[in-house]
Amino acid sequence: MLQKTQITGSEALLRILIEEGVDTIFGYPGGQIIPVFDTLYDFKDQLNHILTRHEQGAVHAAQGYARVSGKVGVCFATSGPGATNVITGIGDAMLDSTPLIVIAGQVGTNLLGTDAFQEIDVVGITQPITKWAYQIRRAEDIAWALARAFYIARSGRPGPVVLDFTKNAQVQKTDITYEACDFIRSYIPVPKISAEQIDAAAALINAAKKPLALVGQGVILSGAEEELKAFLEKADIPAGNTLLGLSALPSDYRLNKGFLGMHGNIALNVKTNEADVIVAIGMRFDDRVTGDLSRYARQAKIIHIDIDPSEIGKNVPVAVPVLGDAKEALAILTLKVNNAEHAEWISSFDKYADIEFEQVINKEIYPKTGAITMGEVVRRVSEATEHKAVLVTDVGQNQMMASRYFKFSQTRSVITSGGLGTMGFGIPAGMGAKIGAPERTVCLFCGDGGFQMTMQELGTIMQENIGLKMIVMNNQYLGMVRQWQELFYDERYSFTDMVNPHFTMIAKAYGIGTSEVSKREDLDTAIADMLKDDKPYLLVVNVEQKGLVYPMVPAGAGVTDIITPQGKLQVQ
Repeated sequence: MLQKTQITGSEALLRILIEEGVDTIFGYPGGQIIPVFDTLYDFKDQLNHILTRHEQGAVHAAQGYARVSGKVGVCFATSGPGATNVITGIGDAMLDSTPLIVIAGQVGTNLLGTDAFQEIDVVGITQPITKWAYQIRRAEDIAWALARAFYIARSGRPGPVVLDFTKNAQVQKTDITYEACDFIRSYIPVPKISAEQIDAAAALINAAKKPLALVGQGVILSGAEEELKAFLEKADIPAGNTLLGLSALPSDYRLNKGFLGMHGNIALNVKTNEADVIVAIGMRFDDRVTGDLSRYARQAKIIHIDIDPSEIGKNVPVAVPVLGDAKEALAILTLKVNNAEHAEWISSFDKYADIEFEQVINKEIYPKTGAITMGEVVRRVSEATEHKAVLVTDVGQNQMMASRYFKFSQTRSVITSGGLGTMGFGIPAGMGAKIGAPERTVCLFCGDGGFQMTMQELGTIMQENIGLKMIVMNNQYLGMVRQWQELFYDERYSFTDMVNPHFTMIAKAYGIGTSEVSKREDLDTAIADMLKDDKPYLLVVNVEQKGLVYPMVPAGAGVTDIITPQGKLQVQ
């Protein structure tokens, strides 16, 4: 328990952060948070503050840090535009269940409501996209607010919390007694698991002939990776992964059938509409996974294991809800299911895996002629890191190609913007991930569009010597939008072609190692040069301009309405 007498609100804030185990803060100073930054000057040995080049960079970096480390990410911003600049990251963290605390400076309480310089209603703006938003108006309220903030951000289904910190509360002196919070009346972050629900789920699984597990990020957030494998092994159930759940299982695990959804693996999408029982674990049936809900798994009885009751039945009818933490639920459920054998069902995935390899994968990752493809870049980087690296992506074709062809051997290895799909997420999230896991290789894949949205953060990488490996797959287009224009808008390429700067010259200006590749025979050497040490590096690969991400389930189509380079797949 932390006890201090007559210290400023700013000092109380920093001491509480240390008490909560915070070691890194990402932020950008400004007028209404100067007292906090002034006090931070005396805490430099205990708190590492990373000065980003934009507040959006700070909040995305805090997200990357949180996702790879499992800790709460912390971000500082000033009032007005500083606070509004973090809104995108807050929304991103809310949709992707990332534990985050954003502390924004605010004008003094005597100026609230007067339209003072850089005053904005931060709580009003952020309440719909946070787990909790609160304005601290008195120094004596800091301990109470911080304790609740950390508890809410990290407990149950994690998410962002915003504290709007008035300037007078930062400078007032107060006595503080700080104890971590573990209970808030009416807030039940972890529902008690029902024995009846477990028994009903086990009965369905034990009777299933064609069971399928859908694995989401909830498995990672609850630390349930080993419980998941024990469950899958005992019940002999094949599994597919959502975008954020990709590293919950090793890529080469025998029951891991890959990636679900719009650009996912063919077998999984086809088999979703053949399974008789689907066990969804810590996932929310996003539209990019389900496609047209009226044609999604209508034949299946669905068991949904989730910690958030609002997700149960929100998008798909559920036969058996299992409310609770995935780790606990899987452990209990595994005791109840029978030792099963579904060899014929599992082997039936192979037919469609072979079709996908022939029609898509072989041509994408092992091309013999033509321009370099995005898929082969991803494959070669993954192989060069022995599939042990953390994958960070921006958003677009680069994201889907990386998710399809990067391989994983350990958990917490995928950092990407899932629900919000935020272009510009990549560079700052990659910085945060590398700081959160300094012992690991962190590889960021960007398109030329997303890279330019936050490339000012190269300044942060330079100043902090962050050993992030950045790969820009440059096709001189906003590739994913261009793909939709080609397939669905009669090739009317409206404002998606890009005239780009010399990215390597920009990297050199920041003192960052760099190279550019246009020829396939130079790619492996360039990747080796990038990975030879732990210094920051930018590799620019000029890829085919009009490459397409296949397979694809068009928006609004059913999950079996799959198109490949050969046209619509005939599902038999």
